[in-house]
Amino acid sequence: MGAGIEVAGILVRDLGKRRETGASRGLFTTNPGDILDNGEIDIVVEVMGGIDPAKEYVLRGISNGKSVVTANKDLIAVHGKDLFRAAEEHRVDLLFEGSVGGGIPIIRPLKHCLAANRLKDIIGIINGTTNYMLTRMTRDGCDFQTALREARENGYAEADPSADVEGHDAARKLAILASIAFNTRVTLDDVYVEGITGIGREDISYARDLNYLVKLLGIARDTDEGIEVRVHPCFIPVAHPLSSVNDVFNAVYVRGDAVGEVMFYGRGAGDMPTGSAVAADIMEAARNRIKNITGLNCTCYEEKPIRKMGRVESKYYVRLKVLDRPGVLASIAFALGDKNVSLASVLQKHTDGNTAEIVLVTHKVRERDVQEALNVIGQLPSVGEICSLIRVEGD
Repeated sequence: MGAGIEVAGILVRDLGKRRETGASRGLFTTNPGDILDNGEIDIVVEVMGGIDPAKEYVLRGISNGKSVVTANKDLIAVHGKDLFRAAEEHRVDLLFEGSVGGGIPIIRPLKHCLAANRLKDIIGIINGTTNYMLTRMTRDGCDFQTALREARENGYAEADPSADVEGHDAARKLAILASIAFNTRVTLDDVYVEGITGIGREDISYARDLNYLVKLLGIARDTDEGIEVRVHPCFIPVAHPLSSVNDVFNAVYVRGDAVGEVMFYGRGAGDMPTGSAVAADIMEAARNRIKNITGLNCTCYEEKPIRKMGRVESKYYVRLKVLDRPGVLASIAFALGDKNVSLASVLQKHTDGNTAEIVLVTHKVRERDVQEALNVIGQLPSVGEICSLIRVEGD
């Protein structure tokens, strides 16, 4: 860099809390103004998380001419447009590599290294908690609650794990990635979200029988109808590059028109991996201050529509419990065919003479058609329960 970096102040909630930082106690303060309004401070680092008061503090720092480094995915996913506008107005940097993928470099590669490409797809395992749980369910056969309990015991899941297991954490990260990759503003509200709470051991077992694995994926695509952004469980082929990403590791698979397929892999969370990304952003902000320039902030120069989930096309895995009698499968097949849903394969297992479990895998069809067909199937007297609907990704 050609210059040193000095920590000039640290904002905390409790001055009396014991901290093993090695920093002088005189650096700590509970007054935001000691940092945000200090004219000698060049760079502010926000790692408090959440929206309030983080947004207020970040905007205040920017308005006072300070570059900002943040690892706050909530803030960028929800209020990125306002923050980047302020950063450009005041000619400062707003850097956020640590907000997605922990220590995995992904924001800067999308903005710089892959800038010569028209990016087509981003598919990511971008939540370590759910990936750990699905790995345990797949590899060791445990159920959802056991996997969740172990994730808590190992420190991978919060006391309230809903943001992880319901897909909202991944959705925030996907909104950020899609905005950068496709040069258009994608917000959290644009992302279709399903979590893994409905995944059972039966689904894991059937996936294996069909040569698939179950993963919670964030999927973003640039299509002729607009930007497709969705987070949900998927069956992916065992040969897919993402199928080997296990435990708390994350990976982001990117396809560009020139580069082809590339994948970024590593630890997606944790203090040191995230700290690695934050420290690198601090160094970049410092370099730019020394040269009296700013880096590449907002790249959302286009206004592309968001493709409605009902128009998304995919293959589908459906698990049903039905009466074990003649004509049941025919009635189900008729309901599917009436909505233009064609079947690729059918499995029937676990019959006890009265009821049976049927597994269907469709060809690639529209989401809306599948949902309409299942509404009809769910009302058939021979169908006891629609247990699972999981999309199938990859060839």
